This record gives sequence, C-alpha cells and structure tokens, in this order.
Amino acid sequence: MDLIALLETTVVGLGYELVDIEMSPRGRTIRVFIDLPGKESGVDVDDCARVSNQLSRVLEVENVDYDRLEVSSPGLDRVVKKPEDFARFAGQGIQIKLRIPQGGRRNFQGELLHCKEGRVGLRLEKDDVELELNNIERARLVPRFD
Repeated sequence: MDLIALLETTVVGLGYELVDIEMSPRGRTIRVFIDLPGKESGVDVDDCARVSNQLSRVLEVENVDYDRLEVSSPGLDRVVKKPEDFARFAGQGIQIKLRIPQGGRRNFQGELLHCKEGRVGLRLEKDDVELELNNIERARLVPRFD
C-alpha cells in the first residue's frame, strides 16, 4: 500500500476527513491535515493527538521511514480539492489558481457558488465565471472576519 493510501485509510478509519498531505522534499517530514465536518468547533488538539498516535503506530508497523509527523487542522484558509468540498463550502470566499489560463488569467478570487458536472461556479466583483474543476491547480478558502 502506498503512503497516501495508508494515511487516508487510517485517518478515515478513525472517523476524520483527510484534507491534505504535505511531504518535505526527501519525505522526512509528513504533514497531515484533518477535519471533522460534523464538529461545530472544528478539529482540536485532542483530535490531532489521537490521529497522530494512531498514524505513528501504523507507520512503524508498515516500516515507513520518516523523521517527523505533524497532524493539524486545515485552518481557516483550508485547501479545497474534492468536488464535495467545493459543494460543501458554497457561499464562502475562495481563491483559485488555474493550471491553464482562462480569459487571459490564472488567478481568481470571489464567492464560491457551486460545483456541478465538473465545473466550479464563482461570483467575481463584476460577473460570474465557471471554471473547469480539472484545470484548478490550487484552491483555498478566504476567511471572513466581521
């Protein structure tokens, strides 16, 4: 089993959502970002400790060579990757960077409208656009502070 599948199986098995994984260039540090969608207050230190302890055991059993494991909440500016995430966060602010420019630009920021049939709807200041989901290189929520 590859490392990503191993991490995802373990995190999901504990009842959490695997949001993202980052690895240092030589794979010596593994960063795992988790969420618990049903929990109002979001992921806390106890959740991170629980996942970290389980992952440490699993990585040891599977003989994965690493120096450091970090487990964290995704933060207010969380990464949005899966179609379900785009649908879940409709109505929130988002920054999107495209792989291939659309309309002469690669960077968009606006209100996330929807995700349907492989397209993400976005309300910009002056108009609405639809972006191909498979053309999105990176997307992050933009937190609002009222």
